[in-house]
Amino acid sequence: MPITTHMPAVDHDTVRRAAAEAADIAYSIPPISDTERQQLKARIHEQLVKQDAVLVAHYYVDAELQQLAEESGGYVSDSLDMARFGHEHPASTLVVIGVRFMGETAKILNPEKRVLMPDLRATCSLDMNCPADEFSAFCDQYPDHTVVVYANTSAAVKARADWMVTSGSAVAVIEHLLKKGEKIIWGPDKHLGRYIENLTGAEMKIWQGSCIVHEEFRALELKQLKAQHPEAAVLVHPESPEAVIALADVVSSTTGLIRAAAEMDNPSFIVATDNGIFYKMQKAAPGKTLIEAPNAGIGATCQSCAHCPWMAMNNLRNLAEVLETGANEIHIDKPIRDRAVKSIQRLLDFSQR
Repeated sequence: MPITTHMPAVDHDTVRRAAAEAADIAYSIPPISDTERQQLKARIHEQLVKQDAVLVAHYYVDAELQQLAEESGGYVSDSLDMARFGHEHPASTLVVIGVRFMGETAKILNPEKRVLMPDLRATCSLDMNCPADEFSAFCDQYPDHTVVVYANTSAAVKARADWMVTSGSAVAVIEHLLKKGEKIIWGPDKHLGRYIENLTGAEMKIWQGSCIVHEEFRALELKQLKAQHPEAAVLVHPESPEAVIALADVVSSTTGLIRAAAEMDNPSFIVATDNGIFYKMQKAAPGKTLIEAPNAGIGATCQSCAHCPWMAMNNLRNLAEVLETGANEIHIDKPIRDRAVKSIQRLLDFSQR
């Protein structure tokens, strides 16, 4: 196994407090009645036409928002694909239903379009774990290294990077760089970084960030659950801890996990990623049983469990409001955008090749 040089641990307590605050916001929203739900959807459909707008939603937001995006002519996917769809769609306004770095990525690739989000406070633990100034200082220690960052980062971090990658493309990009003899800095997800190292033999300088959802999956409880469901295949996102990845039948991106559920013959699947994926996964694999992987140990209680509290901040009420008011528009300074787009474009060009 390669020897990895790690950045000192970031302040996870601060991130967890922020996640708890996000959960308090998301889960304190009064329930929506059926009548109000229909009224909100009607307002949203009306405003989409009026504002020349389209909805682009992430797999991890609540199912009714994913469904609304689909039925209104929008799109549901991962963050980069959301931005690509927005670039190809003729709408002049993109409403990104997800977390802030996704809105920023959409704006980077679509500077001429207006990009709105239901709540700009909806962030990501990986993004929080990787402040641009601290990450830049870390990179400055290794000036002869190529900087590769995960999509779950701010525009400013992407601007500091040479490459941006997704979970589905990271291994191929790192293998490409290794063949060229390049030394690599990886950020911010330590679990995905270690997974890449194990597959490629790379020795990367790894920033110590993590996803609060994926990091809570537990190997011991997963073994016990798998024993209860021997027919089930285990599907794991590579942001999960190494011991959980070791138990997987398939390790892949969100899109890859959905594809695996649709194509594999197993009648059931234990899924170790955000449970928002179940909406698209169940549509892709009708009739199959989907089981949440154990999160935070047997018998534990939590507010978010296997669901990102910041993703849960998106709802029909703030979606209708942002369309009607034009609030929560994403703006990115041009110098940052000009640098960030280069790291993203490298991945797009590489993927086409």
